Amino acid sequence: MSAPGLGPLARLGVAARRGFGRLTPEPFVITVGLGALVGVAALLHLVAGGASAGAAGATLLGRWQGGGGLWGLLAFAMQASLMLVLGSALASAPIVRRGVERLATLPRSGRGLVAMTAAIAIAGALINWSVGLVAGAIVARTAGQEARRRGWRLHYPLLCAAGYAGMMAWHGGLSGTAPLKATTEKDMVEVLGAELAARVGTIPLSESLFGDLNLWVSGGLLLLGPLLFALLTPAEGADPDPAAAPAHLPVHEAVEPAPADRLEAIERSPIITWLLALPMAAALVHFAATRGIAELDLNTVNLALWLLAMLLHGRPHRFLAACEEGIRGCVGIFLLFPLYAGIMGLMSASGLSQRLAALFADVGGELFAVVTFAAAGLLNLFVPSGGGQWAIQGPILCESALARGLSPADAMMAMAYGDQWSNMLQPFWAMPLLAITGVRARDIVGYCALWMALGGLWIVACLFVLV
Repeated sequence: MSAPGLGPLARLGVAARRGFGRLTPEPFVITVGLGALVGVAALLHLVAGGASAGAAGATLLGRWQGGGGLWGLLAFAMQASLMLVLGSALASAPIVRRGVERLATLPRSGRGLVAMTAAIAIAGALINWSVGLVAGAIVARTAGQEARRRGWRLHYPLLCAAGYAGMMAWHGGLSGTAPLKATTEKDMVEVLGAELAARVGTIPLSESLFGDLNLWVSGGLLLLGPLLFALLTPAEGADPDPAAAPAHLPVHEAVEPAPADRLEAIERSPIITWLLALPMAAALVHFAATRGIAELDLNTVNLALWLLAMLLHGRPHRFLAACEEGIRGCVGIFLLFPLYAGIMGLMSASGLSQRLAALFADVGGELFAVVTFAAAGLLNLFVPSGGGQWAIQGPILCESALARGLSPADAMMAMAYGDQWSNMLQPFWAMPLLAITGVRARDIVGYCALWMALGGLWIVACLFVLV
């Protein structure tokens, strides 16, 4: 007999977290194993194509450790690390922390707290993927502290999974890589080649992000996510093995000793903050006036995080102390991003990524969008980059869509949905959230898998009906 207050979905959530928790290795182990699997598959693929084992091995090894392999994502790794450090610093600013703490007091139950976290994460991701990821992590961490303060027996990893929910909606939002790149002739030629780009033309946002298909898909995910996570939350006292949030969070409001000398007083002066804040603010205003929110990129988000965190801490030494706290969580990014870049290099050098995409392109018209979605979800496990997937699948999808009389915009969005869908099983994107919240991947993956299943059903239904 089930415990009172433990409904069917809550029981399923408890079973999923226990099952996946026992079976899911740490992200580093997953990435090393995935790299080994891809390396063997790439070698066999080249040998089957006529290359000798020695030549194929040398080609793959050179690509794996070269600029297009291990070190191909160094710039992105730095961007992601800055996002984590600056987002953590912003969260620890007294006014932000108090504001989020007040927000966390609004729900009257643990279910409301979890639903609110999921709603903020998904809404944030539809604005920008990094905003959703950082905001979801910050709210989840603070909500966990609020549940602990109130004495609610809530499973903290469920809150953290809700904070990650936005990564299954981001590619249908304003930072969606493929839709944004498809709006200009230059980018279309770069991805599709001149001849195919001339036949496809550009794809305006009115046909992609603001088209009927995406409004239904993304709007549905925004509603379904909070509902699912609320239903996954057992009633108060019914959770058989709740886990409370960590007892303490970094706080940078300690009493500070007076400056030792005049130089130290200058170093602590808010004047230093404003010397950097003014040009940063001017740069953001210029970006908004000339390019607008639709072209928001990771660098601009990081600039905004930097500016806000620095201003809200007020003095340089307080801001630096907050950043030092946040940088401790960057180890996973530093190690996993190069390994995934190496996997992407192996996939590209061997032709496996193009072969995988092409295998799904011969399906009939009625199933084309759904199979495109599934193919993109599978490919995302090996190439966790929306732009990378568009570069690989874009030419094949657009050619196939034109041959079937289908809209290239719909084919592109089907790919975008697949790319975001399997993020729920992809530890690559979860690293910043795991660092901020302090949970392990195995703690949240069971809940993420259930969200992936429900969201996938909704996306497939929309693709069947609207494409």
